[in-house]
Amino acid sequence: MADPRDTDPADRDPRERELGRRSEGSAVSPWLFIGSILLLGVAVYVISAVVL
Repeated sequence: MADPRDTDPADRDPRERELGRRSEGSAVSPWLFIGSILLLGVAVYVISAVVL
């Protein structure tokens, strides 16, 4: 069961603390993923325009 929000840090369950630490931020931003796909598309477009 999860600890209440204002629980004293000394009274928190260690497993809950580990889960909270890991879930603070995502590993890869969705915008970074979308941007890399768009950049790859632009690179393919430029390469195909230069070759043909």
